[in-house]
Formats: sequence, structure tokens, C-alpha cells
Amino acid sequence: MLKFLVSTLCGLLLMASTALAAININTATAQELSKLSGIGPAKAQAIVDYRDKNGPFKSVNDLAKVKGIGLKTVQKLSPEISIGK
Repeated sequence: MLKFLVSTLCGLLLMASTALAAININTATAQELSKLSGIGPAKAQAIVDYRDKNGPFKSVNDLAKVKGIGLKTVQKLSPEISIGK
């Protein structure tokens, strides 16, 4: 019984830490970006294309410069994304 509880707790902690990890919009692939809520494959590719053309994002709010992504979307995504260090 104790082994079951410990393994269950470890599994829950692993899931929680994975859910809390922010996606770096400066290094993420289109596939990784498409996992964000409200970002499908086309918007994810637009993010990658914008980044390739203009260089890395300097702030999370710069994501609103990508066609099809507005400030409301950026605000909604802000807990899920980062620009790295």
C-alpha cells in the first residue's frame, strides 16, 4: 500500500512539474508551440517564421507582433510561455 501511495505521489508531482514548465518562444519548435492553448499549427508556424525573420523575441509581449496573435492571446498565454534567460 505504501509503495502504491509513493508511486502515485511521484507521478502526480511529475505531471505538475511538466505542466508548470513554460515554453520558451525563442527556442520552441512549431510542434511545441502548437501545444499552447489557442495556438494551432498555422499560428505556431507563424511564430517560428517571425522569429526566423526578425530574431529572438525580446519580451513575451513581442509575440503580439506575429500576424494573427493579439494582446489578449499573449495575456492568456503569459503563464505558459517565456523568452528564456
